[in-house]
Amino acid sequence: MDFRDQVDLDPSQVEDAGGGGRLSGGGFPGGMVIGGGGIVSLILLVLVFVLNNVGGGTEPAQHQPPSNLSDQCQTGKDADQSERCRVVGVVNSIQDYWKREIAEYRPSKTVLYSGSLRTGCGAASSAVGPFYCPGDQRVYLDLSFFDELHSKFGAKGGPFAQAYVIAHEYGHHVQDLLGQLESGSSVPVELQADCYAGVWARNAVTTGFYEKPFTEAEISEALDAAAAVGDDRIQQRTRGRIDPESFTHGSSEQRVAAFQRGYESGAPGDCAQADLG
Repeated sequence: MDFRDQVDLDPSQVEDAGGGGRLSGGGFPGGMVIGGGGIVSLILLVLVFVLNNVGGGTEPAQHQPPSNLSDQCQTGKDADQSERCRVVGVVNSIQDYWKREIAEYRPSKTVLYSGSLRTGCGAASSAVGPFYCPGDQRVYLDLSFFDELHSKFGAKGGPFAQAYVIAHEYGHHVQDLLGQLESGSSVPVELQADCYAGVWARNAVTTGFYEKPFTEAEISEALDAAAAVGDDRIQQRTRGRIDPESFTHGSSEQRVAAFQRGYESGAPGDCAQADLG
């Protein structure tokens, strides 16, 4: 996943908010559901993980000052050398693609944080994992999640697994802009976001941020991450049993298939919720 060395990055699309202490009780964010035309559980990549950690109490964390991304992340070469700058490059590529693809697209900022913070959807903590907030139309990301994706969820990890997670959250932003969030069930919404992530992956090289199309090994990182956060895998790991009736994001097989559908097609129109749920 090599960026073009001389491509200009736009660090204004990513804000580093630094961090402080965790909220008590796992910090499940308030107001994180959308009403109107049906209610969907909002866009928490690791909802079951949050529920499993409720009751953990407070965990004071050392304050982490925000980074100056404008100074650090200027070119693709920086994105190849720094995790934060890689996030900037991925976000730039994703938004460049969607801006060209849909007339309704409006940029969404990614906020990097640790500990806890306030959002347009209420208070959130690192325990939540990556999420998209329609209340302020921003993506929120604690970089420590990528370590947990490997250590807690058994994913192989890697740079493209990270890119998949970010592209999934921006898939929710696209859904928000197109009025697709208010499905009667959260599973088709989440699978469509996975499909949109695959669509971006197929077209990422056309944005000019990458040297060449992604390799099979890189795509396998995304598929492995998608499988790791399937509801069945998470429930088996955290509860010791699987309850399909309580799925919020789809099974491992469904999530992998949704990403593959988008990647093989490369067309957002092939990511209809009715065909994925």
